[in-house]
Amino acid sequence: MRGSPIRYSAEELAWIKACSDLPRVELHQLFVQIFDRPEVTFDNIKSLCSRQGWKAGPDRRRRNAGKSRIFTPDQVAWLHANATLTRPEEHAAFLAAFPGSQITHAQIISFRKNHKLKTGRTGQFVKGVKRADNPARKGYAPPGCEKGWFRKGHVPHTARGVGHESIDSKDGYVWMIVDETNPYTGAPTRRVMKHRWLWEKANGPVPEGYALKCLDGDKTNTDPSNWEAVPRGLLPRLNGRSRRGYDTAPAELKPTILAIAKLEHKAREVRRGRDG
Repeated sequence: MRGSPIRYSAEELAWIKACSDLPRVELHQLFVQIFDRPEVTFDNIKSLCSRQGWKAGPDRRRRNAGKSRIFTPDQVAWLHANATLTRPEEHAAFLAAFPGSQITHAQIISFRKNHKLKTGRTGQFVKGVKRADNPARKGYAPPGCEKGWFRKGHVPHTARGVGHESIDSKDGYVWMIVDETNPYTGAPTRRVMKHRWLWEKANGPVPEGYALKCLDGDKTNTDPSNWEAVPRGLLPRLNGRSRRGYDTAPAELKPTILAIAKLEHKAREVRRGRDG
């Protein structure tokens, strides 16, 4: 059952309003002492100020901003002055500087994080600094690592020599390894498309803007006579949106399909030339 409402005199209300910037606990204690109103509780004063919109001044947290509830001012100054110490060193030095302190290592770490105290170390080795446990000698290898070394003359099971061929599982082209220096890696051998390599040996480099088209549809047939250099713009007319299906068409229709595609491509190039 709720008690009877608290009534305040005009003088009491004026005083509470004038002193409303005080912390609520202090405001309640002063009110009870000055006006001899022991029946007025802390919640009564708090509710009155809330209803009237009388806001308190800086609250306890704001008044204590920058102050630590765990560390004394001397300890805070010490932590700032010794921020460059490592975590274990700092805790040991702190306990030595303040004997009898119950501050834990975790509390010091939390304080450093909250106040953004940095040690100044980046975790990287500075150029010119030599580690005691690793002399950084050229060719130095820790004992025991030799068991994982390749033996002299060892050939990996994945090694493939010159002439080795494989078929691309995605596009069906034949790849082979040739005895030529790789221009990108400098290796003595390189992997090439067999049909293109053989065609260029017979006809020279593929012209810019052209691609090799398999005539019989069998990409494993890498004979140069089975491949023709055609403009890349011609390829969509053989398959793709043209729906002509050159690769899957009967052998007797392939020459006709290719001739029609070349004619259409040539006509388009002529129109583009006139429009230009």
